[in-house]
Amino acid sequence: MPRTLTDAAAALAAGTTTAAALTEAALARIADPAGEGARVFITVHADTARASAAAMDTLRAAGRAPSPFAGIPISIKDLYDEAGFTTRSGSVVLDGAPVAKATAPSVQRLVRAGFVILGRTNQVEFAFSGLGVNPHHGTPRSPWDRATGRLPGGSSSGAGVAVADGMGFAALGTDTGGSCRIPAALCGVVGWKPTARRVTIAGILPLAPSLDSAGPLARSVADCAIVDGFMAGEETPAAPKPLPMKGLRLGLPRGTFLTDGMDGTVAAVFGRTLTRLSAAGAQIIEFDLPELDQIAAANAAGGFAASEAWAWHHRLATEQGDRYDPRILKRIQRGERMSAADYVELVQARARIIGAIAPRTAPFDAMLGPTCPVVPPAIAEVDDEREYNRINMALLRNTSVGNFLDRCSISIPCQAEGEPPVGLMLTGEHMGDARLFQVAAAIEAALTRPAA
Repeated sequence: MPRTLTDAAAALAAGTTTAAALTEAALARIADPAGEGARVFITVHADTARASAAAMDTLRAAGRAPSPFAGIPISIKDLYDEAGFTTRSGSVVLDGAPVAKATAPSVQRLVRAGFVILGRTNQVEFAFSGLGVNPHHGTPRSPWDRATGRLPGGSSSGAGVAVADGMGFAALGTDTGGSCRIPAALCGVVGWKPTARRVTIAGILPLAPSLDSAGPLARSVADCAIVDGFMAGEETPAAPKPLPMKGLRLGLPRGTFLTDGMDGTVAAVFGRTLTRLSAAGAQIIEFDLPELDQIAAANAAGGFAASEAWAWHHRLATEQGDRYDPRILKRIQRGERMSAADYVELVQARARIIGAIAPRTAPFDAMLGPTCPVVPPAIAEVDDEREYNRINMALLRNTSVGNFLDRCSISIPCQAEGEPPVGLMLTGEHMGDARLFQVAAAIEAALTRPAA
């Protein structure tokens, strides 16, 4: 069975597989009682997926396939609108709400290209946590150490596990503070956050529109680039051409990304990764980024997530607060205490910080750091609310910077075979998405070659 989306497209073109075969294999993994499918998917579109796959096989046989990727199965997070389905965002609060009248444009673009939608993946309720815990639909387990039960990362928890476990070749997630990149890091796959305005968030249930980004998780950088391209409205997305490693300038911020709470495994893997990139010809340049410390102060009153979530939820939370995960409700209710002045000051502080950081990072091809400072914690650890909050903040610490700065960012697996999953995060410039994909493709290739 092909491993990546690009492998699957090649096999379809060569006639060595069919859309029906790819879709049946994915559905079998979802239905496997020994697997994670029941926790990964909230809704499975088995019948429509089979029908779509059969249609793509017919079109391909007639030379009319809408794209080279027609017939490849993928999944979408439970907060994307699909015509005829209620968008629940991993909650039970919206049970019985009206069905969506239209499909989100980003999903429509993939359907027009012929992708087969397998179903809707589980997530943190209303996307408001980086852990991946969901008390309503169950918590999918990271592929690493299934016996213990490890956090998958969130909020796109089902997306990360679906891709890692072969339940489709890509999964659409969203990323407001790391929700594509954190599950990618904790599940050992690739996760992409675009510059927010490149991909419309119309038809996506919001968390914080000032920060929300819509992006894919997949098993390679090229696969993420292709799916992202379709989501952004490109006509013929293609795999990025890797930049030469020799002379690549990678900025390594001193302080926050490295010193706070990084566990021994992440420290060792990250250090080894820097050595490999240097040996491949990249320049790793440490630099000061003091403005990072100003972000916490800017968010002290609650930040965009709390204030904008409260604006969307305040009536629903007042009427049905007892149906929310209480830990998520508390996070949303922080926004109630924010004043208009707090919000305006936050907007101003963000603009000031973005302006100050831009010239500091401009000399680099990308800024890098570990995606998360820890390997996947045990799910049982976050039963305690204090640990829930502490671990959540640790997982979000590095990734949330890219959202606040409104930049593109990607997480790439960098662990050796048999090691716990560790993500390498690369962050580019605002609207520097195409170049960051080229940088990421080069680094992915350097890390997958045998070490010298």
